[in-house]
Amino acid sequence: MHCASLGEFEQGRPAMEKLRKEYPDHLFVLTFFSPSGYEIRKNYPGADLVMYLPLDFPSSARDFISILKPSMAIFIKYEFWHFYLKNLKEQHIPALLVSGIFRPSQPFFNWWGDFHRGMLRCFTLLFVQDRDSANLLSKIGLTEEVVISGDTRFDRVIEIATGQNTFSFPGGFESSQCLVAGSTWKEDELLLAEWHKKNPQWRIWIVPHEIHTSRIEEIKTIFPVSILFSELNNESIPDSANVIIVDKIGLLSRLYKMGSICYVGGGFSKNGHHNILEAAVYGKAVVTGPNYKKFRESVELKKIGGSFTVKNADELNEFTGEEQTIKLSGEQSKKYVFENAGATKKILYFIQEKRLLTKE
Repeated sequence: MHCASLGEFEQGRPAMEKLRKEYPDHLFVLTFFSPSGYEIRKNYPGADLVMYLPLDFPSSARDFISILKPSMAIFIKYEFWHFYLKNLKEQHIPALLVSGIFRPSQPFFNWWGDFHRGMLRCFTLLFVQDRDSANLLSKIGLTEEVVISGDTRFDRVIEIATGQNTFSFPGGFESSQCLVAGSTWKEDELLLAEWHKKNPQWRIWIVPHEIHTSRIEEIKTIFPVSILFSELNNESIPDSANVIIVDKIGLLSRLYKMGSICYVGGGFSKNGHHNILEAAVYGKAVVTGPNYKKFRESVELKKIGGSFTVKNADELNEFTGEEQTIKLSGEQSKKYVFENAGATKKILYFIQEKRLLTKE
């Protein structure tokens, strides 16, 4: 299974772990493109080998596949590697795209996109998230090779939310007015700090997207009366510390459970906000910055009142004062996540039906 980075790994993880249970005699190789994925998951126990995928050159792709001799290859979401896909097709090795999402602006759908369309035709099957993606692929002649499976991220966040949670929260931070702000950037933190001045009774977890020293120091200047998570040592939180800055990786998906409201950062950048499903699965009202239209789940959640966007502290202040809206929003969020689960089952069914990993 190949993933660009950590987010794509979490997207493909449910399928890989289910396959491992179904086919325990197989070896599983996990590859990354980005250090932000590899460095965090290089010791992932669900794979027999974790490594970077060698760059997409004719010789490196040929040699890698020749040495590995895979029974099947899975690419997650946006990963299209020309020479790898070409080589897999030539050797009749099944290649699957999981949780694919397509937009009209992509090269595949432009008059000059023959090269890119050629990569799509190397896949055995394209599992896509929605009808819009399937319709776009149909326009370039890909119909039988396309299945609308949904997004495996829904399955992953449900696994996390319903699984065993051994995280022990420090005493003294339980509150009916608690905001968990995840994957934040400076723009998000400045907004939250301004909002908090008007709402000091609220307690906040700040979980920044990056936790290197200079970033943590910057956040401490934005929230002068705060405490670092690493300083708690499982002790009770001082009454004077209404803001905790989480300077540790891997806690966010469980911390969202703490909040009565969850703020998901990144919504002021051109790339848009981070994963809102991690919060929505707990039945939480989700708030983001204004850049949300890139993500199908965000658009759909906003339509049903499961998420809200804010441009400034005043808008956040108005939202946090609406207790009934917050409650109903959380209910809609959780319902939406569970109604969209099941993509992993569809992928496994295809692999089993076509006997892709079964020796004849």
